[in-house]
Amino acid sequence: MITQPNESSEYRVAREALLQQEIALRAKVEEVAAMRLSLPKGGALRENYQFHDLDGASVALSDLFQPDSDTLAIYSFMFNPTAENACPACTSVMDGLNGQADQIAQKISFAVVSSKDNASLATLCADRGWDKLRMFSAVGTSYQRDYRGETADGAQLPMLNVFERSGDTITHFWSSEIFFAGLDGHPRHVDQIWPLWNMLDYTRGGRGEFFPDVSG
Repeated sequence: MITQPNESSEYRVAREALLQQEIALRAKVEEVAAMRLSLPKGGALRENYQFHDLDGASVALSDLFQPDSDTLAIYSFMFNPTAENACPACTSVMDGLNGQADQIAQKISFAVVSSKDNASLATLCADRGWDKLRMFSAVGTSYQRDYRGETADGAQLPMLNVFERSGDTITHFWSSEIFFAGLDGHPRHVDQIWPLWNMLDYTRGGRGEFFPDVSG
């Protein structure tokens, strides 16, 4: 058993009880991860969607797979086509991921897709300093609708989808479907890629009602 300087016996008893739950949680997380890894092959890609990069050039979804990578994760970034500003939550997620984009690319391919036009996305990336993220416009495609990044009436949804490539075949592997599970409170469906909340969870104040200011 470890102890911290000047702690009380009451604290240590409570901390040891919490530690056991943390150990159980870790085991459960690894159990869920193993189930995810053992998923059967998902459905074939509905179509080879033609996105547009920040310069307006057409880029097929199949071309988002980087060389030597057969896994592609795509985050659906909420930025309504008629809105002036992007979703602040998605913006916070991207602020964090931009710093690790190069490291993510060492293992898998990662891209960000939005229903906003490419010129607006280019301006946003420049303003936020997102120089590592690969961001694309899905305007003119049904990708967002097909893979739950947009509702039938055009409302934007923050979804993470993962695709696999085997030869010339691309299949869907996983998506953050817990978003639609009807849970109380925020579904926390992409918390694993959003380190802000994980840091705050280690503090007494926790998350509370806090939300980061991304206006700067």
